[in-house]
Amino acid sequence: MKLGFCGLGLMGAAMVQRLLKAGHEVKVWNRSREKAEPLAALGAQIVGTPREAAEGTDGVLLCLFDAKAAEAVVFGADGIAQATGLKWLVDHSSIDPEATRKLAARLLESCGADWIDAPVSGGIPGVEAGTLAIMTGGSETHMAEAEAAMRAYAGNITHMGPSGTGQATKLCNQAIVATSIAALAEAIGFAQRNNINVDKLAPALAGGWADSKPLQIFAPRMIEAQAKSIGALSTMLKDIDTLIANAQHSGAPMPVAASVQQMLRVASAMGLGQAEVSALVSVVLPEQRDAFLRQIDA
Repeated sequence: MKLGFCGLGLMGAAMVQRLLKAGHEVKVWNRSREKAEPLAALGAQIVGTPREAAEGTDGVLLCLFDAKAAEAVVFGADGIAQATGLKWLVDHSSIDPEATRKLAARLLESCGADWIDAPVSGGIPGVEAGTLAIMTGGSETHMAEAEAAMRAYAGNITHMGPSGTGQATKLCNQAIVATSIAALAEAIGFAQRNNINVDKLAPALAGGWADSKPLQIFAPRMIEAQAKSIGALSTMLKDIDTLIANAQHSGAPMPVAASVQQMLRVASAMGLGQAEVSALVSVVLPEQRDAFLRQIDA
């Protein structure tokens, strides 16, 4: 399949590697060209504009920070919407469901292409293993073809309904993940203050009701900050801010998630926004802060 890909952060670059490995032809674009250069060595074609990335492809995929970035890449100067013959666009960015619906309607009106919202869960380890969970929203017209591309890095793809429902499902996911990470941070803080060997905590709870991927992945990383981040705290805060705003708009009470939002804001105020989300433990164990600050500088 001939594909375009815009947005080569940690997740986007890992996705492109999987697409190339699966045999797809991929044109890539990123605001800073240096992030694209390692992918050229693997067979990707670097282009100068988002429009060029989409031109002559079966479809184009995005992995960007927010709705503002997505709008600029699609509808800005030399944007994707100006490409001829575009059939579908997959957006892996995590953005507001209502913003997604507006962008999808605008794309359909401007060039007739389908906007498929397809946020992901599983992080970089999930991309690298090809096991990401992807929740999609949008028209089913080109969904099968888009899913065929996403299979390069996804183990579970579920069509949730019309435009915006994929993003709304991702917010449900983030509510569960963020509250789990916050509870884990508090548990580690409690263990530390009660003379428990925290290195044994995750192994001791394995197989019980408290066991989970967040426990097994993040507990060791909270105890000892790692050089390579697998997800920034600022990104989680962005998603939880979006969740709480949508909860208020729809009248859905979310008292636990709202508490986690405040905890994330405290961590951000401690200078840990660009650290891994594991740095949330610093709110309850301030002595961990310096290790995560060094992670940012690494």
